[in-house]
Amino acid sequence: MAKSRSAFICQNCGAVSSRWQGKCEACNEWNTIAEEIDSPISSQRILGGRSFELESLAGSSSTVDRVISGVEEFDRVTGGGFVPGSVILLGGEPGIGKSTLLIQICAALATRGERVIYISGEEAVAQVRLRASRLNLASAPVELAAATQVEDILATCGSGTRAALIVIDSIQTMHTNQAPSAPGTVTQVRASAQALLRHAKSSGSIVILVGHVTKDGQVAGPRVVEHMVDAVLSFEGDAAHHFRMLRASKNRFGATGEIGVFEMTGLGLAEVANPSALFLAGRDAAAPGAAVFAGMEGQRPMLLEIQALVAPTSLGTPRRAVVGFDQNRLSMILAVLEAHGGLKLGLYDIYLNVAGGLRADEPAADLAAAAALVSSLTGAVLPADQAFFGEIGLSGAVRPVIHAGMRLREAAKLGFHQAVLAQAQQINDEERRSGLALRPCADVGQLVAAIAQTAPNKRPTSSTSQ
Repeated sequence: MAKSRSAFICQNCGAVSSRWQGKCEACNEWNTIAEEIDSPISSQRILGGRSFELESLAGSSSTVDRVISGVEEFDRVTGGGFVPGSVILLGGEPGIGKSTLLIQICAALATRGERVIYISGEEAVAQVRLRASRLNLASAPVELAAATQVEDILATCGSGTRAALIVIDSIQTMHTNQAPSAPGTVTQVRASAQALLRHAKSSGSIVILVGHVTKDGQVAGPRVVEHMVDAVLSFEGDAAHHFRMLRASKNRFGATGEIGVFEMTGLGLAEVANPSALFLAGRDAAAPGAAVFAGMEGQRPMLLEIQALVAPTSLGTPRRAVVGFDQNRLSMILAVLEAHGGLKLGLYDIYLNVAGGLRADEPAADLAAAAALVSSLTGAVLPADQAFFGEIGLSGAVRPVIHAGMRLREAAKLGFHQAVLAQAQQINDEERRSGLALRPCADVGQLVAAIAQTAPNKRPTSSTSQ
């Protein structure tokens, strides 16, 4: 009989150490290393493997009918609905609305006659019923249970009619006898997820695993769980805003980067079919420093307002504050505006914000951010019906971006009449029929000159005038 061995495993990243230490050398987190006992491994060689048949790529494959959840924004993110036998990992910060979203999905699916099981490892059944009652979903035939033992959960789900959907809230609270460590540890999370995944593949049930997140927004536990599951979804949002976004970072059955937009209301999460109109509602089109960015979130075009404030600094080092935009990319845009746009921004505090609590991560937002900065610096008001998209290079040139046609059509649908884009952007005849007047821009110098022409000349902008 082999002896049991102990290992010291980081509960944040899963790194293994030979001894305990206060700080993990892999992820630099403090007090995350815990001792775990490995189960005894037999040294006897396993013999008598069974050979299996190999097949070629040129075979006929049957399409699998997807299971529609009944929540259109969720189905958009998953690629058109659930695939039977798939396992989905859903992560999000505490209180963001993960359980609320899953209760609504379970109720919508159970109302159509499917068997739905909701297993809560963090709340009692009475607490789940209270949430369902608050959402007016208490009459939905969803089967509830409060349990944490994986073997008991699988035995319950395997009895009776096959369950179409099984929700495990959350995987960090699950415990299996296959691993001797405590619930929530790396070993337990990995073993529990593996057992639930085997049940999903063998029975055809859809399994949703709710995962906790770390301080930097990553799903807590071993990264191997993200490789095991079929889709990884993150539920994002800002506590100061009502909007919530469901984003797919991995999806074996659909496009990654796709998002669904929800609004938190008193009756739960409401779907936002036209997020562009909602995010642009109430904007002050007559104020300088605001530019509308025609962006893309996955395969969905979305218009966002980028706001900038350039104010004289009273500090020795000017301040650079950013919300919803990449700090390093802002520094690059400011450097390009100074080097190739003739602006002197070293004596100003710079504040940049993406309205609505969203993030503009794609390089196509460079042109809109630069336009907002120049507008705030010069005091010029940008046209209210003008949208921007384009990438700015270090040479000052405005570079073309992908999906120009979808951006133009979304802007035209919301009543915009002009679009500022790269001069080298390829636009076909169908995209030109969007009805927008295209304003090609070759470099940031041309952008600065066009905006400065409409400025009230309240403050100097160029380095020569300083």
